Amino acid sequence: MSEETREHRLKRLHMRSIRRGIKEMDLILTGFSNAALADLTPAELDLYEGLLEENDHDLYGWVSGQLATPDHYLALITKIAMIHKAA
Repeated sequence: MSEETREHRLKRLHMRSIRRGIKEMDLILTGFSNAALADLTPAELDLYEGLLEENDHDLYGWVSGQLATPDHYLALITKIAMIHKAA
């Protein structure tokens, strides 16, 4: 089985970003995906892929600052929140 190309991975992660469980996260992650997904390093893409496995209500709480963000996601959540606030 061949490895997934970066282009295919970015498309797959973009689709997972725009079709979430709650509308708020659709909007937030679509904006992030459009603005920054292609610039992430392979390690950051791995982290982002893990983030997409998290519950949308937790994600929203982290991005909005209503919940404490787990340390391993803090830099990524900060980047997502900054892009969302700039939009």
